[in-house]
Amino acid sequence: MSKNKNQFVVPTENGWGVRGQGNSKLTVKTSTKVEALKLGTQIAKNQKSELTILKRDGKIQNKNSFGNDPFPPRDKKH
Repeated sequence: MSKNKNQFVVPTENGWGVRGQGNSKLTVKTSTKVEALKLGTQIAKNQKSELTILKRDGKIQNKNSFGNDPFPPRDKKH
């Protein structure tokens, strides 16, 4: 199993947070989603992992991979 944990931007009662996969505690708490996204992106880049951004209702809004992406996008030549 990889040492690098995927990160999640998650809604909280009082704002937003960043949580590592499998963790019950937040790594970072913020008041805005923008702040959580910025910090979550930094953590995911440092760990070469994936960042999953959730909406307020808990559904996945977006995912970004900063590491070993099994299906990286191919360069398009024009």
